[in-house]
Amino acid sequence: MPKTDENLKSAFVGESQANRRYTAFAKKAEEEGLAQAAKLFRAAAEAETIHALNHLRIMGEVKATAANLVAAVSGETFEFKKMYPEYLKIAQQEGNKQAAWSFDVANKVERIHADLYSKALKALKSGKNLSQTDYYVCSVCGNTVESSPPERCPICGAPKSKFNKVN
Repeated sequence: MPKTDENLKSAFVGESQANRRYTAFAKKAEEEGLAQAAKLFRAAAEAETIHALNHLRIMGEVKATAANLVAAVSGETFEFKKMYPEYLKIAQQEGNKQAAWSFDVANKVERIHADLYSKALKALKSGKNLSQTDYYVCSVCGNTVESSPPERCPICGAPKSKFNKVN
């Protein structure tokens, strides 16, 4: 693999992590009543997203939607079948309850994502338009549901009010 390809992958990872880190920093700044710092973190997070997307595009990783769905199913399936079960086991062995909780809820949600992507891929391959539906995401655990949020999240128990509608 050429060094530039390796560098693009590394830069993509770094920019993606910076986006998430700055998004978390913005949330914390808002909780502390520091609106301008939050705004700055959100601006930088958006810029990091642009960098990451540029790197991903140049790497040729963004393809037609059907191929992107196949990649998404594969990635989510790897996470819920292999990655998170291994991470969860180690966190439990080490007695890290917070990490174990985080890995457990992520694992459960990744299975849901794989199922949603599989459903979309099946519809696309059969020549059907995807059903018009709303998606809601639990702000505590990331659970992703179609149509309307449940009264309580089946993954983490959060109330309906913790679900955010995706635009």
